[in-house]
Amino acid sequence: MTTFDTNIFESLESEVRSYSRGWPAVFESASGSWIRDENGRDYLDFFAGAGSLNYGHNNPVLKSALVDYIVGDGITHGLDMSTVAKRELLETFEDKILKPRGLDYKVQFPGPTGTNTVEAALKLARKVTGRSSIINFTNAFHGMTLGALSVTGNSMKRAGAGIPLVHATPMPFDNYFDGVTEDFHWFSRVLDDSGSGLNRPAAVIVETVQGEGGVNVARPEWLRALADLCAERDILLIVDDVQMGCGRTGPFFSFEIAGITPDIVCLSKSIGGYGLPMALTLFKRELDVWGPGEHNGTFRGNNPSFVTSKVALDHYWSDDTLHKSTLAKGDKIHQAFTDLANQFEGSVSTRGRGLVQGLVFDEPEKAGKVCALAFDEGLLAETSGPSDEVVKLLPALTITDEELDHGLAILTDATSKVCS
Repeated sequence: MTTFDTNIFESLESEVRSYSRGWPAVFESASGSWIRDENGRDYLDFFAGAGSLNYGHNNPVLKSALVDYIVGDGITHGLDMSTVAKRELLETFEDKILKPRGLDYKVQFPGPTGTNTVEAALKLARKVTGRSSIINFTNAFHGMTLGALSVTGNSMKRAGAGIPLVHATPMPFDNYFDGVTEDFHWFSRVLDDSGSGLNRPAAVIVETVQGEGGVNVARPEWLRALADLCAERDILLIVDDVQMGCGRTGPFFSFEIAGITPDIVCLSKSIGGYGLPMALTLFKRELDVWGPGEHNGTFRGNNPSFVTSKVALDHYWSDDTLHKSTLAKGDKIHQAFTDLANQFEGSVSTRGRGLVQGLVFDEPEKAGKVCALAFDEGLLAETSGPSDEVVKLLPALTITDEELDHGLAILTDATSKVCS
């Protein structure tokens, strides 16, 4: 490597880059739950592409189907044209995901990313209801384009917009007041008070677990109460399942635990299976009021993603094996984090669901120190939360118990060094 090659990231790439600063390595290859740098050092991945790699890096089942498709000159770029790959995905999604759960959703392909599906959901809700206002929640994260950013809570990310972010009103997420105040008291009061000044919203958008917000977990009863409140007041309920869907919390959809049926659901990240860009917006049939081409995007028809998504659904969602495995592995992480919380009582706590788990530090800077020490020992883990006070784990759902134990041992040692 020349000096120029080594520094090309700093000399040519924008200062906006983020993850490369915390993980100073040049990565070259990856397989399963491991990623290797150009010097041959292996790192255990507890990040999984920010939740885009639920089935691991270069999953062999998905890779085989993808290679066969490419070698066979399958359609790559298809806009919203009908293709064999799209047909097979839709048939599989209906048979393996929607019908078993009693869901009768239409499927929209809005574009390749999570923010695309959120933008589509917000536009559709406004078009259906004729209202402009959206209710979002404290510490929410829904994307970086202007509409999605308007319903995001993080002040640093919002500041990057450069213009006022309007037509959205934040409400307290579950347990925002630490159980002291009933979360829905303010929300329901202002909705029903003609003097509150709150415009009746088109929709409420919510994450069942706030990943970027700090692994904040909504209780099933809170989600049910939210769904009831929306239904009673003719407000659409949007669940952003971009990071928590596709099995991250156990069931395919994270809202299944609450027994609710959202009006609109946003999917991206791991819906493509292989880490290829893909997003879906699901909505009840009566909400499908789009005109042809009214919402579109050049890369909404990424057919290689359709291929890997279809195979992932067939392979992992034909039974409940992955669901049960995810819950069991989540329990393993929770136990390890509970032991740390007991060991460092008052300075460390834990929260999470399934295979999204957080280790929360009362002194926020310690979370970053733990992640830095873990990287030095060959483990990738990120921080989240408004002050980056949470070590957030998003390992592949296919990670082995041995790999999980190895990574947890590294994190336990790092936490002990930082907190002792």
